[in-house]
Amino acid sequence: MVRVGMNPARGRSTGYRPARVTVAVLVYLPHLSGYFEHRFDVVKLCLATLRKHTEAPYDLLVFDNGSCAEVKAYLQELLAHGEINYLLSSAENIGKPGALRLICHAAPGEVIAYTDDDTFFYPGWLSAHLELLDGFPNVGLVSGCAERTLFSYAVESNLRLAETDPEVGITYGKFIPEEWEAQWAVSLGRDPERYLEIVRQLEDIVLERRGVKAYATACHNQFVTPKRVITRFLDGGWSGQLMGGMKDLELRLDEAGYLHLSTIERTTRLIGNLVSSEMGEEARRFGIEAVAHSAALRTTRANWLLRFRPIRWFLQGVYNRLFWLLSGGRESVPSIPEARLVAEPQEARPEDG
Repeated sequence: MVRVGMNPARGRSTGYRPARVTVAVLVYLPHLSGYFEHRFDVVKLCLATLRKHTEAPYDLLVFDNGSCAEVKAYLQELLAHGEINYLLSSAENIGKPGALRLICHAAPGEVIAYTDDDTFFYPGWLSAHLELLDGFPNVGLVSGCAERTLFSYAVESNLRLAETDPEVGITYGKFIPEEWEAQWAVSLGRDPERYLEIVRQLEDIVLERRGVKAYATACHNQFVTPKRVITRFLDGGWSGQLMGGMKDLELRLDEAGYLHLSTIERTTRLIGNLVSSEMGEEARRFGIEAVAHSAALRTTRANWLLRFRPIRWFLQGVYNRLFWLLSGGRESVPSIPEARLVAEPQEARPEDG
């Protein structure tokens, strides 16, 4: 006898059917120190706003990309309480491109709403994304927060549509509020005043079709995409990259004729690697409690020294070595001279990440 009895599920079927949309969150928190000291509060805020403000039917898939034990336990608890539908957990960091590949192939929905784990979601965000996905032809990516520097690439399909489709109008100008641009800069750890000086020299591009407006750009840290489209561009060899490749993905989508769009109203927002006091107030405005931390920069001799590239490269190299040790990384550690080529974790946006 190799078994006792018969599997009671044999001959039976389930009434379960996946929702049209799978919301997928990529979580990466290898430890709770250094760069990641306050990131756990960011992940919690991201998931809290997502669960509260996603009104359209969806399934929630979370991919844990080699996080520490505390985070894995937290996600398992959410799964046990039914707040997560699917939890995929990797024993080690397989990189963002690799994780995205697994996520998109595993998602059961015909539409994938992907996000990094540091996004703040506003009420009605998903419906606003789907309005653009369904309201424009041949859409590749839809995001919830346009940023002016992103109009510099992957917009050729958008411009071509405006030229060839009589139903589509195009407008150039400055429509994105400076407050949004400044907050974007702060979330990336940049000087908002210097950042505003740059973006004031650029223009926004707005498309309109059948009364529906959209910014002619998207951001790869958070987007909604048809599964049949995105999976076409994620096949191929395993790169092994921990970060990068996302801008190339956008360019390939654009070259294949797929649109990049963002909602006119800001429906999502980048939090950064900590919850600022301003971000905490924004959460409380919607009845969501968040643990905020100060990100004030102090003018010190150390900050002054960091302006010298050789010193900054050396310290970045030391940081990268410590990062791998703390993360338990198996990859080879870059040498100090190579450190300037290594992107800081999660902070390569908006150029690539």
